[in-house]
Amino acid sequence: MPNRDDRRAKEAATLQLFAKQYARKAQKGVEPNDRRYDQKIAERVRRMSPEELDSLLRDGEDENPH
Repeated sequence: MPNRDDRRAKEAATLQLFAKQYARKAQKGVEPNDRRYDQKIAERVRRMSPEELDSLLRDGEDENPH
């Protein structure tokens, strides 16, 4: 059974992949509906607090770059 840190890391990775897929520009001349992402994750993101979403998207980044 994964511990709390493992679950958070997995959720962060899933959310980062979702953000990458969601933000990708549609390709010119290709089907306009070619961007695929998980609708369940989109719904979870809509319900998350901005602080939680930011924290998960920045997971693994150094908080103090200097």
